[in-house]
Amino acid sequence: MDFVNVADLGPDGLQEVLALAADVKTNRSEVAGSRPGLRVGLFFEKPSTRTRVSCEVASADLGMVPLVLKQDEVGLGKRESVEDVGRVLDRYLDVLAFRVFDHQNLMKMAAITDAPVINLLSDLEHPCQALADLQTVAEHRPLPGATVAFIGDGNNVCNSLMIAGAMMGTNVRVASPDGNEPTDEMLAAARAGASGGATIAVTNDPAEAVAGADVVYTDVWASMGQEDEAAERRRRFQPYQVNLDLFEKAQDDAVFMHCLPAHRGDEVTDDVADHSRSRIFDQAENRMHAFKALLLYLTAD
Repeated sequence: MDFVNVADLGPDGLQEVLALAADVKTNRSEVAGSRPGLRVGLFFEKPSTRTRVSCEVASADLGMVPLVLKQDEVGLGKRESVEDVGRVLDRYLDVLAFRVFDHQNLMKMAAITDAPVINLLSDLEHPCQALADLQTVAEHRPLPGATVAFIGDGNNVCNSLMIAGAMMGTNVRVASPDGNEPTDEMLAAARAGASGGATIAVTNDPAEAVAGADVVYTDVWASMGQEDEAAERRRRFQPYQVNLDLFEKAQDDAVFMHCLPAHRGDEVTDDVADHSRSRIFDQAENRMHAFKALLLYLTAD
């Protein structure tokens, strides 16, 4: 199976991967070398620190052979069609993991390859991030009934968090400026897959979203590829900055999360990012454990 959209796992698969991620975090030796010789292609149209390192280390820990590919080498959709690249790589590799701009390129790849295709990030979703996000939330609160407030752009990270969270019975509240909310399509997908009475709420008021939340989560205001919009986005998103005043409207023991990299002074202030209840580096670490669990799940006999 593929992991192009976070819903591809289904509720049972998602629960299994999250349980496995928690287990491999505390019992690394238990699965060390358990997938010897399998070849994992890691393709990057966008650069990354956490995704590249976490995926390479996770693959190597399992005995797999990671191979990093870059757009200037492959020319996906430019020097060669997406389908032709997919058919070639499918002959060489056992897992195809792609970080791309256009989600449709992943859909094309998954449609013509036998090897599992993993979405390492696209303009529509960031499902591997959602796995690490829910693993981090679960370390603080049981997922069913927990409330996560996502403050900022209704982007790919937000989309996958909403859908995955709802599948696990986690309430997700999104606060975005007018015009930057999640799309109706993504909201409908999250609500359709909700379990355990989970709710997905959208507001333009960050204080309303944060009030009483167990987790406060934010992301950059301008993602990669949106650099030309950065100044205008900074102006529009300034009221959505997660500062100490906003963070303190959450539960007294609420934790702070950010998928990183953080633009300190924009979407989050130092006193929140470095707060004793900040979990941003646990969250970053969990990218490695979650990806390892995903590889184990997708390559199981």
